[in-house]
Amino acid sequence: MKKSLRSMALLAVGTLTLGLAACGAGTDAAPTSGDSSTLKVGTIGLTSDAAIEMAKTKGYFKDEGLVVETSVVANPPAGVAAAQSGQLDLTYTPSIPMFNALSQGVPLKIVAAADGYADEALDQGDLTLIDDTALITGKDSPLTSPAQLEGKTVSVPARKAQLEVTITRAVQEAGGDPSKINWIVLDFSSAVQSLAQGRIDAAGLVAPFTSKAVAAGGKVLSSPGVEFFERGAIGLWVAGDSTATKKSEQLQAFARAINKANAYANDHHDEAFEVAAKLTDTPLEVVENSALTYWPTEVRLEDIQRVNTRLTELGFLAKEVKIDDSLILSDK
Repeated sequence: MKKSLRSMALLAVGTLTLGLAACGAGTDAAPTSGDSSTLKVGTIGLTSDAAIEMAKTKGYFKDEGLVVETSVVANPPAGVAAAQSGQLDLTYTPSIPMFNALSQGVPLKIVAAADGYADEALDQGDLTLIDDTALITGKDSPLTSPAQLEGKTVSVPARKAQLEVTITRAVQEAGGDPSKINWIVLDFSSAVQSLAQGRIDAAGLVAPFTSKAVAAGGKVLSSPGVEFFERGAIGLWVAGDSTATKKSEQLQAFARAINKANAYANDHHDEAFEVAAKLTDTPLEVVENSALTYWPTEVRLEDIQRVNTRLTELGFLAKEVKIDDSLILSDK
């Protein structure tokens, strides 16, 4: 009963070049006609995609009169660019790259939650059970606190992306100065190897690489994801502003269906894990032994605003993005 590869979306800071490829989930074969019933959705190939797949197979989209066609995007910014241009009706993005886009004047509308943390997440005794990200040191490292990373070398998969943001706050909260960290970019496999060989002092990793690093003797200094976000939706289904206007009813129908699927996935983790393992071509035992996935059934402005504020406090945004309830699609 654990979670996954959601945070592969931490590569979220890359180029806005679109890369779409056919996703194994394919098209929901609902017997509807006309383009108005079809939604093209960009996914990121994560374990949390299990919910959207179950919305297809269990007929939740069909019940709403929708045909949902999914494609895997190269990274969240690529999906956002495609949604803004109208190539996609909806796309997956974590809230951090969404704010990067909003701060650059890209108009977006949040349609529904894709993944996140339960309200009681921080009450867990062992945060590694619910956070699929981790800040990990090597086997023989003397470091015992993120504050001690000043002057040390820390790897992240991309600069100014989710892992750097969340680790920055973890260091700051522990009393350290993140500006004194030597950040380097390494893919996850290289980071695990470099950590084991002592070439870096710490690495920001996601499941299943967290498990690999710990198996090699690595020690978890922090669970930066849940410590930063705390609760609520993190991964989001978003649409371009134009699509949100033209296809408002269809997007509301998508939200109803995906919320139903999210609730089902939360109540049937074993089934969701099996779907996720097939979707991501990952051994089932790896998915089961990662952190516990949570699929929120609502998006609350307060959770989105908390990210906005913290990005600004940490200097990743020059100023807070002006947001209000209009950012979130409403069926009212």
